[in-house]
This record gives sequence, structure tokens and C-alpha cells, in this order.
Amino acid sequence: MSGFLVIAVVIGVGYVIGRRGHLGAQGREVLTKLAFHVASPALLFTTLARADLSVVFSSRLLVTALSTAAVAGVFVAVGVVRGWGVGRTTIGALCSSYVNSGNLGIPIAVYVLGDASLVAPVLLFQLVGVTPIALTILDLSTAGEKQPLWRRVLTPLRNPIAVGSLAGVAVSAAGIGIPGPVWDPVVLIGNMAVPAVLLAFGISLRGSALPLRGGDRGAVLLAVALKAVGQPLAAWALAVGVFGLRGAHLLDVVVTSALPAAQNLFTYASSYRVGEKLAREAILVSTVLSVPVLVVVAALLG
Repeated sequence: MSGFLVIAVVIGVGYVIGRRGHLGAQGREVLTKLAFHVASPALLFTTLARADLSVVFSSRLLVTALSTAAVAGVFVAVGVVRGWGVGRTTIGALCSSYVNSGNLGIPIAVYVLGDASLVAPVLLFQLVGVTPIALTILDLSTAGEKQPLWRRVLTPLRNPIAVGSLAGVAVSAAGIGIPGPVWDPVVLIGNMAVPAVLLAFGISLRGSALPLRGGDRGAVLLAVALKAVGQPLAAWALAVGVFGLRGAHLLDVVVTSALPAAQNLFTYASSYRVGEKLAREAILVSTVLSVPVLVVVAALLG
């Protein structure tokens, strides 16, 4: 609870900054870009460079992969029956299963789970596995902005968070020692990630439109239900029933599965001009609902 309180206070400060306009019209965008392109890659690099890779690549990664596939499969099945179309169904499936491992996952991993590296398996799986497949499906099924095959294949390598994570894994695996004059500035930059993300999120809460109005309501409700409730339950069932996880390991996988839909899903929907309203509303509602869900998960399993 103290971890969630820290996060809530910083988000609240961001909301006040947004209302008063202290950072100007571009404040949120600057903070988001700072976190995404600079601070978060540095934080994940320094965390993973000295992490135990047997913890990062463990049965918890399989729980993440299987729970993601399970809830995404449910949305796809409903989308096929309801005739929502390939592109819209793909966006909805992503909103049902693709967690916000960067913007909210890192702060929650730091302040609730106590270790930023615990979100790395989720982040790497999504960027290296899920994203290229989803973008390929969208490329083949929509009339939006197309990308050549080589760009789709190299998508993870053009993501700064993925690059920082993979570089940290490489350094840890090779046992490379980094000198202090090089290491310390990277650590200092990485320390900006969590406050920048939370302040930007708080600023974004100002002026948000009310969701669940219009023809996408059914798809939004399904995506949110699967994301907020279905995926944590699937992760818990798999972790306990199949992999026998208990204690802190069980808490880690369920908390990361209960994270809301990632904000970059709206970028995908906008780029391909499909399911934009679905993505925007599912992200907003799942983010709001994730707070009580995460509190309940932490209370029950922590």
C-alpha cells in the first residue's frame, strides 16, 4: 500500500501541474519522450546489466506468454463471431492482453515489487514477440500506413526501451564490468524514468473525455474486462496450477498481468486507421480500473 501511495502522490502532483499549466502545452509530451527515449532505457539497462538472468528468463515468462495468448484468443473468438473485422479485432486483442509494462510497469515494479527487472520479461516478450506479429497482421489487413517487411522484422530493435533491455541482458550474460565514470551517469539518467512517467500520466488525466459512448462500447467493455480481470486470473491460474509458483513469484506475475493496456496501442491503431476509438477508450478505462485491481492483488497475494 505504501508503494501505491507513493505512485498516487506523484500522479497527483502531475495532475496539479497539468491544471496549472506550469510546463506549458507540450509538458506531457516532453516528459513522455524523455522517459521513453532516454530515462527508461537507461533504467532497464542498469537494472538488467546486474540482474540474475535466471530470474528474468524463468517460468514467469511462460506464465506471461500463456496468459497473454489466452485472453487475446478470447477476444479474437468473439470478434470473429461478431464480425468486427481483422484489423479491429487485432487492436481489441492487443488491448485485452498487451500490458503497459513501460510507462506504469516500471514504476510499479520499482515501488510495489521492489525490482525493476521483474517487468523486463513482459516487456521483452511483447516487443520481440507480440508486436511484430500484430503489426504484420495489421499490414496485411488494413489500408493504413504500410511498412516494408524488413521494418516490421526490425521493429523491436528500433524501440529504445527494447534496445536498453537487450543491451543490459547482453552485458549481464557476458559478465562485462562497466567503469564507474561510465556507469554512474547512466544510473543518474535512469533515475528520472519513474517520476517523469508518473508526472506525465498525471498531466494526461486533465480534460480526458468520458468513454463508453458510441458503437464501440461492446468491444471496449470486452477488452477492458479481459485486461483488468481475465488476464490476472489467467496468470494466477497458470502460475499456481501449472507452474506451482507461490509467494513473491506469484505476486510478481499476477501484478504484471494486472497492468492496464499499453498507451502505444493507440499509436498502432492511429497508424493503421483502425479501431482508434476502441484503443483510446480501452486504454483509459483499463488504466482507471487497474488501480483497485492492483491494490486487491497486492492485498491478497502480498
